[in-house]
Amino acid sequence: MLRYAFFGPVGTFSEAALRTVIGSDDRQAPAVAMSSVDATIEAVRTGAADVGCVPIENSVEGGVPATLDGLATGDPLVVVAEVVIPVSFVLAVKPGVRLEDVTRVSTHSHAYAQVRHWLHTHLPEALYVPATSTAASAQSLAAELDGGEPAGFEGAICAPFAARRFGLDVLAERIEDREGAQTRFVLLSRPGLEAMPAPTGNDKTSLVVFLREERPGALVEALEQFVTRGINLTRIESRPAGDALGRYCFSIDCDGHVADARVGEALMGLHRVCEQVRFLGSYPRSDGGRTITGHGPTETDFTAAQGWLDRLRNGSAS
Repeated sequence: MLRYAFFGPVGTFSEAALRTVIGSDDRQAPAVAMSSVDATIEAVRTGAADVGCVPIENSVEGGVPATLDGLATGDPLVVVAEVVIPVSFVLAVKPGVRLEDVTRVSTHSHAYAQVRHWLHTHLPEALYVPATSTAASAQSLAAELDGGEPAGFEGAICAPFAARRFGLDVLAERIEDREGAQTRFVLLSRPGLEAMPAPTGNDKTSLVVFLREERPGALVEALEQFVTRGINLTRIESRPAGDALGRYCFSIDCDGHVADARVGEALMGLHRVCEQVRFLGSYPRSDGGRTITGHGPTETDFTAAQGWLDRLRNGSAS
């Protein structure tokens, strides 16, 4: 039986994402809430958990730095699956609290960025109290109901299921400024613990690339490995390498599977021109998108070319 960890506390979008994969029965799939993204990743690295679920990308706020940095350093981990879920927020309060009673609201910084317009319109004087997660603010209000310490705020901006789970009233629903917002989560494991997902034809490969040196064209040289093979990049973000100012690594998602000939060739090309290439896994896309390839050679052409070269090396006729 695999042991699961997620960025908690209970009631977070991370738990909701994980439950879409493992189900809601904790007896069949034990899942433990961790205090932070870093703690979730570390639990997987140390073996305290076999699989961890953390957010990696939001359609409004972009990449999640803690996840990107956690995957770029430390003992290698691999992505075994991704989950994309819609994001909607409510304003939750203790029973009996009215909208005019709310002078302070609490939530995670990413959630706050997605409801600023609603707050400016409906609670323009309310102060923002940062929280470690959307569910943590709801949990703090619920603790007051059980005689705990004062939360320090009257309103929690959280997911609808968190409000229900903690027994809070909902004063307003769908308070996000942009409809259709989504967050992408990844399930992480230690290399070799679970078999790599087989190619499906609509896959994604994740990498972290460290350039060999600071010089004009170094990043272009790395990106050319994808362009010349007709591989579409679905995400690229720079993150500080951490060892010196001006040094960056690049977190990359591309269409395709490492088992695909074109992706394999691109990885070899990156390995030749980069200081380090950290392979984070190949896995099925969950966003309903399809693999996009550039004009030119097909996957069959890449495979045929490899076979031709192998025959030449074996001394067979061309």
